[in-house]
Amino acid sequence: MKQVIDTGLPSLSQPFSWAVRAGGLVFTTHGPVLADGRIELGPLADQTRLTLDNLQRALAAAGAGLQDVAQVLIYLTDIADLPAVDAIYREYFIAPYPNRSAVAVSALAVPGMRIEIVAYACPTAAT
Repeated sequence: MKQVIDTGLPSLSQPFSWAVRAGGLVFTTHGPVLADGRIELGPLADQTRLTLDNLQRALAAAGAGLQDVAQVLIYLTDIADLPAVDAIYREYFIAPYPNRSAVAVSALAVPGMRIEIVAYACPTAAT
């Protein structure tokens, strides 16, 4: 049975939950969403930090942390942004790093949005 986690992040018009726990795992997806529901469309660094802050917030609401993340999928609208994202990613994640994939896509849900991150975590208490 799945359990929706109340992350405190704003409700959006799309049919999804910010974080879901199922089978002891936490499934969560994030982009650069501001507290009022608007999307940060500024510089890539701002979008990346906000996305990772939102991920961290959702994990905390689920009783987990970045150290519990087992897999990360990063979607970028320009693969040339990957080195800049990697530099910021290292501010949030430390070795041993989660398994990770990064792919370039032609667009994300909101024009101007340059990054989206999917993460799967196994809270330490669940292991």
